[in-house]
Amino acid sequence: MGNDSSAGVQSVDRAISVLEILSQRGEAGVSEIAAEIGVHKSTAFRLLGALEARSLVEQAEDRGKYRLSFGVIRLAGGVASRLDLTQQGRPVCRRLAEEIGETVNIAVVRSHYAVNLDQVRGPSAVTAHNWVGQLTPLHATSSGKILLAHLDDRHRDQLLSAAGLPRFTPGTITSAAELLPQLDEARERGYAVTLEEYEVGLNAMAAAIRSYDGEVVAAVSASGPAYRFSAERMHQLAPVLMGGAADIGHRLGFAG
Repeated sequence: MGNDSSAGVQSVDRAISVLEILSQRGEAGVSEIAAEIGVHKSTAFRLLGALEARSLVEQAEDRGKYRLSFGVIRLAGGVASRLDLTQQGRPVCRRLAEEIGETVNIAVVRSHYAVNLDQVRGPSAVTAHNWVGQLTPLHATSSGKILLAHLDDRHRDQLLSAAGLPRFTPGTITSAAELLPQLDEARERGYAVTLEEYEVGLNAMAAAIRSYDGEVVAAVSASGPAYRFSAERMHQLAPVLMGGAADIGHRLGFAG
């Protein structure tokens, strides 16, 4: 079992090396690739065949050499969309952080978590925690709630089942019977809130960012200390946050 696993990892490593070689050189033949990665020509040929079957490489016409194919663009598309989201969203997040006065984040669903892609600190958040790259629970964060609220029932149930509803603070919602009505309310009014549900002393609200066809692709949130960022203040500022979410969508060519 260990040998099979090691061989599999070695094959993946070699396949990635082939892609890197083609990326650097543009085109390369089987013999060139075999020599570069230190394998027999037949092994290089099998690797290229597997990559070709996945449309990651293709054979150049009449030259017997290989080059990257359009399948690579398909794989890169997910990264490009996230880069666009952070690049186009950053000016809006800066404005929201100034207007709301609190830390603003952009998050997306990854597996059964909400992962934060970008953050801008508000003028009052001198020592705010850096959430970028962190996986946070869907049921206990405002971004997670608004993202869950716009999933179909089956997908949402799968994510909640995989993650469970663990308690983080005395305010954490740990039952679906209590959580689901909140998700319905968030979907209807356009934003979700959390009141010290993930961290004691931290409140947050989030609004959905929609794609051109109305699909929710991300969330923009504002968070701050509960003594300052109260439930009443969040509800007052919700239109500002929702306007920012729509603005980010427009900048990406999405519909608000």
